[in-house]
Amino acid sequence: MSVRKLKAITPGQRFRVVNGFDAITTDKPEKSLLVPIKKTGGRNSQGVMTMRNRGGGHKRRYRIIDFKRDKSGIPATVASIQYDPNRTAFIALLNYQDGEKRYIIAQDGLRVGQNVVSGDSVAPEIGNAMPLSAIPLGTVISCIELRPGQGAVMARSAGAFAQLMAKEGKYATIKLPSGETRLILNNCMATIGAVSNHDHQLIISGKAGRSRWLGRRPRTRAVVMNPVDHPMGGGEGKAAGGHPRSRKGISAKGYRTRSRTKASNKFILERRKK
Repeated sequence: MSVRKLKAITPGQRFRVVNGFDAITTDKPEKSLLVPIKKTGGRNSQGVMTMRNRGGGHKRRYRIIDFKRDKSGIPATVASIQYDPNRTAFIALLNYQDGEKRYIIAQDGLRVGQNVVSGDSVAPEIGNAMPLSAIPLGTVISCIELRPGQGAVMARSAGAFAQLMAKEGKYATIKLPSGETRLILNNCMATIGAVSNHDHQLIISGKAGRSRWLGRRPRTRAVVMNPVDHPMGGGEGKAAGGHPRSRKGISAKGYRTRSRTKASNKFILERRKK
C-alpha cells in the first residue's frame, strides 16, 4: 500500500495526500452483502441532538462484515480486496467452497486467490482465524474477540495489530495496540496478521470540504465560547481558556475516568501508556 501526494493545481490539493489504493482489486461491492444506512444527523429517536458536529456526508451502504469467523473448517478463496467507506481498513470478499460469500477485514499481505480458513487445527497463516489457544506465542494478531462467540471487537482499524505474549491456564496474555497488556480467554478467536491499509495515518484531507463529505460538521473551539456554553469560555480578548476540560467540566488531560470497581479491571495487567 502507498500514498500519493497531489500536485498543487488548486488550493485544496496543495497539501493533500491520498491513498494509492494499489491494494484494491475492484470497485463493485457484492450486492447481497449490502444494507442501507439511515443517517441520524446526531439526533436521537425524539429528534433531539445528542451528538454535535454530525450531519451531511455522502450516501453510504453498509457492508455486512463477518467478525465471528464461525464457518469452521470450510476453506474460502479471496475473491477481491475492496474499499469500505464505513471503516479505515480494507475488506476482503471470500468465496466459500459451499457457495456462500462473506466479507472479512483484510489483513496486510492478503492476496486475491489466496485460501483462508478458520478453526482449531489450521495453520497460523495470514487471514486464518484461530482460537488463542492454538496460536503460537509471539504471533502478530488482529480482529480479537473479548468474549467467546461475541465477534471481533479489538484491533480492527487500519494498521492495528496485537501480539500474543503468553498463555497460562485458561487465559492468554495479549499486548494491545494501545500498549495495554490484558488477559483474554483462550477460546476467543483472533485472526493472524496485522490489519491492512497501515498508510491510512499518512493521509491529509487538504480542505475542510472533505470533512463535510465524511459527515463531519464544523466544530466550535471551546475557548471562543461564552462561559454559559463551556467551562473554558469567556474572558477578555484572546484568553487562554483555563484548565483543559470537557463541556461537562471533566479534566481533559491526565484525569482517569475508568471506574476503580469495574469488573474487568482484574484482567488488565498493565494500563495503556499515557
